Amino acid sequence: MGDYGLRGKTVVVTGGASGIGKATALGLAERGAHVGIVDLRDEDIAPFVGELKALGVRAFGVAADVADEAAMAKAANAIFEALGDVDGLVTCAGTAGNGKAEDFPIAEWHRIMDVNVLGTFMACQLFGRPMIDRKQGSIVCIGSLAGMGAHAGRLAYSASKFAVHGVVKGLALEWARHNIRVNCIAPSIIATPMAERALPQYFLDSIVDRTPAGRVGQAEDIAAMVLMLLSDAAPYVNGVVLPVDGALTAGYFTQRSGADLQSKRLLDAGVYEN
Repeated sequence: MGDYGLRGKTVVVTGGASGIGKATALGLAERGAHVGIVDLRDEDIAPFVGELKALGVRAFGVAADVADEAAMAKAANAIFEALGDVDGLVTCAGTAGNGKAEDFPIAEWHRIMDVNVLGTFMACQLFGRPMIDRKQGSIVCIGSLAGMGAHAGRLAYSASKFAVHGVVKGLALEWARHNIRVNCIAPSIIATPMAERALPQYFLDSIVDRTPAGRVGQAEDIAAMVLMLLSDAAPYVNGVVLPVDGALTAGYFTQRSGADLQSKRLLDAGVYEN
């Protein structure tokens, strides 16, 4: 894979110190792009920023909760000061929770919506405004197959990802005239720390059994598609929600009457942050 024309560009990645975000940030730096990282924990950010800088690019990281408006505004300003103009944005920060719909705590519902939907929109707004002024930019948001078909036992997460897909399509419509592309990757289950915490092994095994590729996706599988969509290799791709799932949704996708997802092991309440 070449550098996709990303060399010398500056891209911000939210949730960039873990999982898909980390793989994306590393892929960007390997292709000569400068990288800004937003993540929850300083202890995750600092060593990874050092790793990125060792690749010969400029890198900067800041700890912020993507659902906190003031913290995100401060983080964006710090990134602009450290790295200058931003050419691209990848929104990977996310959270998930399991539980029966009738018992799901409202506070956890709000948290999932705030991180996944509001956090995605605020990042797009904060970094998109200067793109509008410059008449150029590319944004890729991480959605989910759960935003294309609901998952029993994961209603809040599924609803939040349906909303993320809507945000992407709406922004693409509004910002295309400013030469800004906004696209979305909808992964199936990916082997990330959040997925490992949130999902029982039997469920992961079930997904592998249904996936023609015969394996769970890796963060690098998603990062490769993010880089392509960010780059000049996809100049006419805009407003797309792209499944990356090893052909899982190429045929009929069933839940065996919901049995896979309605086990008590999955319906136990819990919120899992990226």
